[in-house]
Amino acid sequence: MPSSPKIPKELILKTALDLLIENGYGNVTIKAVAERMNSSTQPISWHFGSMNGFRKALAEYALSYANEKMKPVSKNSVTAFTEIGSAYIDIAFDMPHLFKYLYLNEGSDYCAGTFETFVSAVNNPGIIRETADFFRISDEKAVEYLSNTVIYSHGLLALVVSGVLKADRQTVRDKINNAGFAFLSQAGGDTEKAAKADNRLLPPRN
Repeated sequence: MPSSPKIPKELILKTALDLLIENGYGNVTIKAVAERMNSSTQPISWHFGSMNGFRKALAEYALSYANEKMKPVSKNSVTAFTEIGSAYIDIAFDMPHLFKYLYLNEGSDYCAGTFETFVSAVNNPGIIRETADFFRISDEKAVEYLSNTVIYSHGLLALVVSGVLKADRQTVRDKINNAGFAFLSQAGGDTEKAAKADNRLLPPRN
């Protein structure tokens, strides 16, 4: 049995992710990754066995990377939700190839992210309960508000990263802010309390 290669698995995956972020998923090949590392393809084959194994490992690595980027700092679920949303916007603008790969299914069967995975976070009982309590609405209305905000945000960002809509980061943030406030109002939430909150997806009212 051949000895293990000197190039670690983590370095290979990081290099592949860098290529994906820079040039898109379609340009990530074993040969391209090997060339970026000034190596032969042997270490990649040794670690992953096949292109299929390599792409699956990359999907998991890319999703973990994005999830870490969107990991909230606040322990408060209401604020944490807005932190996740803010990071989601940043990924779309700073790493559009990664956004398309994970959330627009560019990775096909290998993609481990998908929009459905992101939306499922709305079903977190803690987020629902704290959101309902904070805005003085029922759990059902909290889910409605959270889901509508996520769906609107995703749809808007999908248009931007696909080049269908031209908009800068601040414009997108403003649109999502306004939509989030409208969805909260529609759900019967306490908009006066929201206006006073330090909540980046809910703009202050005049």
